[in-house]
Amino acid sequence: MPALDNRTRMIFIVLLTVSTAIISFLAGLNLKQIIAITLFGFKTYATLLFWRFRLGFAFLAISILLAVGVIDIPHTIEFASFDVILFLISMMTVTGFLEEDGFFERLMNKMINAIGFQAKRLMIFMMLTASLFAALVDEVTSILFMTAMMLQITGKHRLNPIPFVMMLVFATNIGSSATVIGNPVGVLIAFKGGFSFSDFIRWATPISILALILTIFISMKIFSGDIREMNEALSLGSEASLGEEKETTLSKIYSMEASLDKNIEEVESYKHKTVSWVLFIGTILLLALHHPLEELFHLERNTLLLGTAMASAAAALLIDLERGREIIERRVDWRTLIYFALLFASVGTLQYVGVTGRLAEALLYVSGGSEVGLLLSFTPIAAVLSAFMDNVLAVAMFAPIIQSLGAEGVYTFPLWWSILFTGTFFGNLTLIGSTANIVAAGMLERERRARITFLEWIKKGAIVSIPTLAMAILLIYLQIPIMPK
Repeated sequence: MPALDNRTRMIFIVLLTVSTAIISFLAGLNLKQIIAITLFGFKTYATLLFWRFRLGFAFLAISILLAVGVIDIPHTIEFASFDVILFLISMMTVTGFLEEDGFFERLMNKMINAIGFQAKRLMIFMMLTASLFAALVDEVTSILFMTAMMLQITGKHRLNPIPFVMMLVFATNIGSSATVIGNPVGVLIAFKGGFSFSDFIRWATPISILALILTIFISMKIFSGDIREMNEALSLGSEASLGEEKETTLSKIYSMEASLDKNIEEVESYKHKTVSWVLFIGTILLLALHHPLEELFHLERNTLLLGTAMASAAAALLIDLERGREIIERRVDWRTLIYFALLFASVGTLQYVGVTGRLAEALLYVSGGSEVGLLLSFTPIAAVLSAFMDNVLAVAMFAPIIQSLGAEGVYTFPLWWSILFTGTFFGNLTLIGSTANIVAAGMLERERRARITFLEWIKKGAIVSIPTLAMAILLIYLQIPIMPK
């Protein structure tokens, strides 16, 4: 697909923005609603066509909304969802500390030493690990770590890295749906829908596990030729390695290049190794137990979800005061977090002026108000937006619509889980559907100069995303009778 020049992109943005304004007018929206949805459209189109400058366009959209009086400063701050932002900052800090300590590198090296030179077994193991890391840490950390490992393996054996990295991305996005901390989508749903860590374990994790099994099965089929090629290369590489240098070990072959500034002796002797384990396990346990603890101490829902993340971040920073500033500056993705805050504010504006209420009424009309009708009408729209607009953007847009449906007396419990799986599973469809996809594609271009096209990704992404989402929606539907009322 040929790249568009900047002038053509600007023309597309103008045409799409004007079309949005015209459609809004014809739909009978009032002036503030037209301005809000037109600026939201403008920001979305500009983000898609000028991804690197998305933060500037987000600032521009909010500044215009404030200037024309569509929204005021207090509501802008309220809609920016700083509880979500604070949670993400805290978890990025904890993850950054563990990465700096070499925690994930040590863990992965020990795990991969037990796998051997069998390609299918290796890929299944790495997909399971990518999914687990995404669920327990977050999707970005998982894909950064797993892609770096895969690039080293494929680089050493002169294999095309694209199919193997795609498999890891698919598993990462699926795994990120299993817990509240795996994906910004889950964090947003937890805070907007009022769900706890244990709610995710009950309603999201089982479906995520089944979807991961299906994803692995599909991947083994559609990438079978690449796996056979890897198996041959690994076998030849193993024999050559043993013949050339007897003292070479598997751990040396697959030692991570991501830590060039640290030697192996420093990592292994690092005095905070035990502390890292305590911090990691303690954070996960407290997040898992936050809901019963809140009930025990009569705290508001999700108070300890945020409190645990912040306390763990404090511990990470206080354990190593000298590196604290570096972790905050380098490991926390401030650019993305600011974009999320501005995104949430612009979506909140749609709710503030009544656009989401109108959309909720339209969905109710189309679905006839039935639970099945809402699932069937809601899911395809959210899926397309997740795949082609970014899943966080899509979920941020639909969260207030679900809240509006709830205010109308609609039973929304299954819709929250539907939007979770729609955002994460259909994020696999396109190259821009999820942050993990974009990060992995960037690493492919930067590290191995292997570039994947939009169409090439969709061909494989559709085979994975469509059946996994269909299975998830079916399982949600089957569980509606036992869901809490």
